[in-house]
Amino acid sequence: MKHTKILFEHDNAPEGGYGIESAWAIPIGEYFQLDNILFYAKEFALGDLVNTEIRNGDQFVIGLVKESGHSTIRMLFENEDEISETRKQLSKLGCESEISNISILIAVDIPPNVEYSVIRSYLELGEQEGKWSYEEACIAQ
Repeated sequence: MKHTKILFEHDNAPEGGYGIESAWAIPIGEYFQLDNILFYAKEFALGDLVNTEIRNGDQFVIGLVKESGHSTIRMLFENEDEISETRKQLSKLGCESEISNISILIAVDIPPNVEYSVIRSYLELGEQEGKWSYEEACIAQ
């Protein structure tokens, strides 16, 4: 599988304002299938098929072609020491995660075969306990 770097414009930059997030994708015909969990760009998830346009030689995402059924959430931790165990627990629940360039931020992929209500209960409990806050970046329909 040949991967191509694609770019997402977003207004969710950590310092506020406008930003660009890059991700790996697999070319499929004239479209690209997202092969990364996104940290900042909303409304896209792992496996989604996206349309792009070339700007100055780069592939910029301009829209969703087909939803994959995956969902993405972001978690911001109060204590970096909680991250490793939390990622292990999420993995046991069937979810992959990636750590951001911001050490207390992770992005979590929830595949279509994992019941989101189970994950949401886990997320809400940790938030109530003050371990993290979370954001639903892209929830599959």
